[in-house]
Amino acid sequence: MPNKITTLSPLPLSKVKFESDFWSKVQQRNREVTIPAVWQRCKETGRIDAWKLEWQPGMPNEPHIFWDSDVAKWLESAAHSLASHPDPALEAQVDELIDLIASAQHEDGYLNTHFTVVKPQMRWANLRDWHELYCAGHLIEAAVAYQQATGKRTLLEVMCKYADYIDTVFGIEPDKKRGYPGHEEIELALVKLYQTTGEQKYLRLAKYFVDERGNTPHYFDQEAIARGDDPAEYWAKTHAYTQSHVPVREQNLPVGHAVRGMYLYCAMADLAVEFQDKDLLAACKRIFEHTVSKRMYVIGGIGSSKANEGYTEDYDLPNESAYAETCAAIALVFFAHRLLQIECDGRYADVMERALYNNVLSGVSLAGDRFFYVNPLASRGSHLRWQWHHCSCCPPNLTRLLASLGLYAYSYSGSEIFVHLYGSSTANFHVDGQEIRIVQKSNYPWDGLISIAIETSQSVQFVLALRIPDWCRHAKLRVNRKNEQLRVDRGYAMVAREWQNGDQVELLLKMPVEAVHAHPAVQQNAGKIALQRGPLVFCLEEADNGKNLNSLAVNSSSFQADFNADLLGGTVVLQGKARQPKLGGWANALYRFESSDVEEIEVLAIPYFLWANREPGEMIVWLNRDMATQSQLQRRAT
Repeated sequence: MPNKITTLSPLPLSKVKFESDFWSKVQQRNREVTIPAVWQRCKETGRIDAWKLEWQPGMPNEPHIFWDSDVAKWLESAAHSLASHPDPALEAQVDELIDLIASAQHEDGYLNTHFTVVKPQMRWANLRDWHELYCAGHLIEAAVAYQQATGKRTLLEVMCKYADYIDTVFGIEPDKKRGYPGHEEIELALVKLYQTTGEQKYLRLAKYFVDERGNTPHYFDQEAIARGDDPAEYWAKTHAYTQSHVPVREQNLPVGHAVRGMYLYCAMADLAVEFQDKDLLAACKRIFEHTVSKRMYVIGGIGSSKANEGYTEDYDLPNESAYAETCAAIALVFFAHRLLQIECDGRYADVMERALYNNVLSGVSLAGDRFFYVNPLASRGSHLRWQWHHCSCCPPNLTRLLASLGLYAYSYSGSEIFVHLYGSSTANFHVDGQEIRIVQKSNYPWDGLISIAIETSQSVQFVLALRIPDWCRHAKLRVNRKNEQLRVDRGYAMVAREWQNGDQVELLLKMPVEAVHAHPAVQQNAGKIALQRGPLVFCLEEADNGKNLNSLAVNSSSFQADFNADLLGGTVVLQGKARQPKLGGWANALYRFESSDVEEIEVLAIPYFLWANREPGEMIVWLNRDMATQSQLQRRAT
């Protein structure tokens, strides 16, 4: 087939290990604090015991329509953690949970706590608003991950039985429902189930759910009528909320609920590869480009509106009311990673990195046990981390992504090895019948020096592709202490040679402090800049700079980076100057004709992902640009 859609292969989790420094510390915190904390919250809130099916009408703490998905994501987190860090106690805990889940399965294969004990008569009655297929998808993902990590098949067999049953319910045949989920997720999960089992019907079912979406007559309207509801009174007002307003191949931009959409686009990318569907891939690329060029925050967040947990219009990116849900940034990572495997273009890895280091990491506290659902880019001090949330989709989503981070760092194809994410790690590859071990040493993201050692029993020819991030304007490459010319292809420095055991590669990515400017159509950021160094976006907090942060005007060229080992567990900070209005003469006035005198003060910026880890206070990302200082600099230059 000409122009066949091919993919890179992510290196399996068992082949990658982060060692020392940034990501290993994040993963250690995830293993030792966050995963146990999420389990404890699931236990305390009844999510675990719900699988006992003991709830009866009139009892408190009714199992919710999405509880199963929270438990499933926790289970997937544990599976990914076990793949890289075996833990007999955790494995035994998971096995006990799996036995409990298996005991709740109906004879026909159906498996859902809410619709078993709360609304047994309403099975599949409201795909638009309820979460049966969504929960099934997360349970399938957990089953696949656990089988891959441990080889154990109990949960996988349970979920195959459930998927077999679902396949008898949905489809285009006359005796089936022509429905699809309001909250997408099962589509991508079924692709994983097919890839694990080789069972074609799971792949066909995933394709059906994607292909049927948005067709007319609209299924969600039909099922509303069947329930006795008026489709015109749909609370979301538009089927764009569920990305079912038109068939998926006709969609050009991200709409509606951000998380739902990104899960759908992930499935579309997967199916484009499996079925060599270029129209489906073209839709994915259109949607991705529109997202990152018109609807993405500088922190890699998506979704600007609380009303629909999603998008409004192009360039509408408010700061204080930003939604930027943690789950949405995680889903964007999933989508970017899939397109990266298909096109091997660094722009996808750049978006993946931006979301990971900023919006995603902001979602969990430095201590590892408190969370953000929403990630604003400005706060007056009232936005606080919470221990748990009535809709706690984000904490277990975080734990499963952080536990599986090794999947996103490296890929390979034939005799090419790609390094997407930097950080001290080891990675084991099989190239041309030979084992190759890559040992990466780096203090990334605090500095941009990356050292890579090649370990191999004999010489081997391959291409080592090192990503040059979009934020890096100057990079240098050395191989065995000799300078090499950078040959960059689609964002990757391609180093082709016959490698010997002990060969050394050094990549230096220069990391000056940069001023980021928003598109002029982003009205909320007119006359403002954001500070970025390397992949990290920085912010100012009241804890370091006092109140009235919005009144500050900064000169980006005054900022210098310095590592502070005593602050927030050790972090790079940016120290610079700002101009601040004096408050003299304003004691009894709200307005006056005279402008304020200004004074110059020292300010300190911290990485955005570390904010809200101290006493509550103001925070701001987008800062007023000091135009007076800028004018002075321009006059001096002329």
